[in-house]
Amino acid sequence: MKKTKEMLRQSRHFRLRKKLSGTEEMPRLNVFRSLKNIYAQVIDDTKGHTLVAASTLDEAIKSGLEGKSKKEAAKMVGELIARKALDAGITTVVFDRGGYKYHGRVAALAEGAREAGLKF
Repeated sequence: MKKTKEMLRQSRHFRLRKKLSGTEEMPRLNVFRSLKNIYAQVIDDTKGHTLVAASTLDEAIKSGLEGKSKKEAAKMVGELIARKALDAGITTVVFDRGGYKYHGRVAALAEGAREAGLKF
């Protein structure tokens, strides 16, 4: 059976997750990228709870996406997730790129989160 791109990405993600996990003090910022949208979650792996989530489908961002590129939208999601995390009292996170290259939309999301005050 030939491995698909998604299967290869998942194996990279599992390899990353062996070493990387979020705690209550330092939760994990996970990124998922689809063809149209990008999603980010701040997860406490000890309890298995999502603490904060944001995506390009959020009402706060959706209205401002008109005419923007996917990269600009990803940066806006990064800023939104950082604002929500800071409101929840989370200042530092572990960045989980989800098996994607740290490039393009994933890097833009991380950059946006850092600029908004999240440390990782």
